[in-house]
Amino acid sequence: MNSIHDWHEYLDEVMPELLDLRRHIHAHPELSGEEHQTAALVAGDLRTFGWKVREGVGRTGVMAELGPSNGSFVGLRVDMDALPVEERTGLAYASRRQGVMHACGHDLHTAIGLGVARLLAAQEPLQKGVRLLFQPAEELAEGARWMLADGVAQGLEALFGVHVLPELPAGFIGVRNGSLTAAAGELEIKVIGAGGHGARPHQSVDAIWVAAKVVSGIQEAISRRLDALKPVVISFGRIEGGKAFNVIPDQVTLLGTVRCLDGQLHDELPNWIEETVQSICSCFGAKAVVRYRCIAPPVQNDVELTKLLESCAIAQLGEERVLRLENPSLGAEDFAEFLQIVPGTMFRLGVASDKGCAPLHSGYFCPEESSLKVGVTVITATILSWINQNSVLGDS
Repeated sequence: MNSIHDWHEYLDEVMPELLDLRRHIHAHPELSGEEHQTAALVAGDLRTFGWKVREGVGRTGVMAELGPSNGSFVGLRVDMDALPVEERTGLAYASRRQGVMHACGHDLHTAIGLGVARLLAAQEPLQKGVRLLFQPAEELAEGARWMLADGVAQGLEALFGVHVLPELPAGFIGVRNGSLTAAAGELEIKVIGAGGHGARPHQSVDAIWVAAKVVSGIQEAISRRLDALKPVVISFGRIEGGKAFNVIPDQVTLLGTVRCLDGQLHDELPNWIEETVQSICSCFGAKAVVRYRCIAPPVQNDVELTKLLESCAIAQLGEERVLRLENPSLGAEDFAEFLQIVPGTMFRLGVASDKGCAPLHSGYFCPEESSLKVGVTVITATILSWINQNSVLGDS
């Protein structure tokens, strides 16, 4: 494609195509690790605009490169997977798959990535290589690791990411230095007691009663045994135990999630939880088996790359539409896995209409589509600015 100097005008031209792509992806969602049709659509579209494409990267992911192939790249990562959520928006392009929905905005992220691909292809020749990562299985916090295992970080000097934010109006973005999202873990606790008759609880070790003590006791321990300036959230979303109304079960399983903003404290939490739970259970004659699985480390945005993205966004949107987020999120994001290896930053994209927006993971989640253009604009401007700065430095 011939170089198009004013990519803003070109973006206006391709916006109808990008909206159609986003709606098609939304209507045909695929769960984590099953993004075969989405990946095929992405790969075909990228090839049309001259990108060198590799499919099957990180199982069902796509990697694409453009510009000099000298082993040095600036990157963009977007995710593609949907959620096991029944859509209730009533949109004309609502999900055609029962019980599966793009309820976290990954369809919008994918369309943004394809928009950036169009604009960068129109700027050829580029002075630095660009690598796009269309990632699978973010919702399982597995896809980033899958892609990293296939070598996608090799040669990456900087990486940018985006995630929609329903609390922020469309037309606005949010940026934050340092901690953006929390470290997250999956927690399973098996409380082992001794079963018995519901009429004679003194002859048993009631696993349900002890499990209740664990649920409340661990919250009390957080408030009195951990530093309140380093918040920790432990929430249990599933409890299983017992088969009959008059039989005290000998085992109850608790399944929950752990969130923490401090990386060092998160590393210490598995042992702390183990000791706390065992102590509670032993007080009542029970035992416990505790299993902890780290889902993702915290997203730590690089200061210089965040500053670059913020300045580019201000130049494109105006200072009043670029907000500095005061607080990080206790949500998790496996973009953090890339940041263990490559400096990078992720920003929040406002998607609320004047009527608001349902929360993420809701069957009513419906982002304002005008945010697509905002995302493409900010990322394209930032990548081109990074290329310009680093090309000048590299030639000096």
